[in-house]
Amino acid sequence: MHIAATAQRWSHAYAFFLAATASAVGLGNVWKFPYILGQNGGGAFLAVYLSCIALIGIPIMMAEVMIGRHGRRSPGYAARAVARESGAHDLWQLVGWLGLLAAFLILGFYVVITGWAFAYVQKAASGAFAGAGGDTVAALFAGLTGSPGEMLAWSTLVVVLAFAIVALGLRRGLERWLHLLMPLLLVLLLLAVVSGLWIGDAARAVDFMFRPDFSALTAQGVLIAVGHAFFTMTLAAGVLMMFGAYLPQETSIARTAIGVALADTAVALIAGLAIFPVVFGFDMDPAEGPGLMFQTLPLALAAAPAGVMLTTLFFATLSLAAFSSVMTSVQAFVHLFHERLHTSRMLAALVCGGAIWLLSLATVFSFSGAAWTRLDITLAGRELPTLYHAFEHTAINLLLPVGGLLIATFVGWVVPARISREELALAPAGFRLWRFLLRYAAPGALGLLLLQLVGVF
Repeated sequence: MHIAATAQRWSHAYAFFLAATASAVGLGNVWKFPYILGQNGGGAFLAVYLSCIALIGIPIMMAEVMIGRHGRRSPGYAARAVARESGAHDLWQLVGWLGLLAAFLILGFYVVITGWAFAYVQKAASGAFAGAGGDTVAALFAGLTGSPGEMLAWSTLVVVLAFAIVALGLRRGLERWLHLLMPLLLVLLLLAVVSGLWIGDAARAVDFMFRPDFSALTAQGVLIAVGHAFFTMTLAAGVLMMFGAYLPQETSIARTAIGVALADTAVALIAGLAIFPVVFGFDMDPAEGPGLMFQTLPLALAAAPAGVMLTTLFFATLSLAAFSSVMTSVQAFVHLFHERLHTSRMLAALVCGGAIWLLSLATVFSFSGAAWTRLDITLAGRELPTLYHAFEHTAINLLLPVGGLLIATFVGWVVPARISREELALAPAGFRLWRFLLRYAAPGALGLLLLQLVGVF
């Protein structure tokens, strides 16, 4: 028995697949995955990461979507409805509310970094990187991050576009645009791979990515793989729970979750195949870190034949991947505001967009060095010099793992097995495996991650 029903539904299962994949495929795949792969030994890290996706990511994704579909409401209210049917305390609604809080904080800096990618498309197309040396490229990045006005203009464009699309409604807005943008993203990614293989060292890149060297993998690297699986798949951020509320009852949650995980992983690997040939072909350090994307790669791409075109293509791909995640994440907030206050979608989009835009100011001015963004505090063993660092650390390193642990505990131990069986419709052996992973493997891995993050070991 379902407690409540939201009127909105995906037009078909493929629309849910596109939305969940768009939410997962973002900066985590095209920007973060390549550099953490480079920092943690290449193929060995990849093997652990894939294991995390299979043993932790997919079971929790299934649980999160299940809560949304059974509750048929916004995340917090869906979790409360499922808790009440399960005879559990209303406090379990925190499973949904913590996810939305994490998503809100993430959007506060994600729209700014997406704005960087937009800005780099314009810079690349105008030939700003053509013939540029290392000092010039570094100065361009420093000029962008040191200019509140420029960053604010680009991040405002990201917010306006995303909320304007979502304001059109689920099918006329988000779903219609996903049908256009996701195939385009795939085409751009494949073109980026061809370009990277053309100008770079494909043999060294493939060897680095797919030959495991476990001597280069540390215990911290294993926990980084667990954390990145959460970030890249948008787990415990409320988005998948919201999308589950739109999911038709006849759609298989298990098949869809596996499909999204495979698509997300494939995009991460494709991004690696686009980036690492360039890294090795131009003798760059694959463990360089975040600067690899916005400072080192533009220098290499611009020096290649057809450099202006290649650099523009690369940052257009990054922009589209990042924007797809922003667009899908804001859906949950607009729906919540529209559902609870019975306002028009346009008003809901304006209010929610304004709130996220205001939050993004903290990130904009953190990078430009404004005094009011300075914190200089330590939280859970990590130094946080600015508000931006506090948002990022709190959302990604604390709220997402805690939310995942709560989801696994709630669905694995509190929600009756009959509800899970009804929603998942798995074969008995598959259901037992899923429940075992949700009850033991996921909480164990997330518990270790949280202990490491707070400095216990």
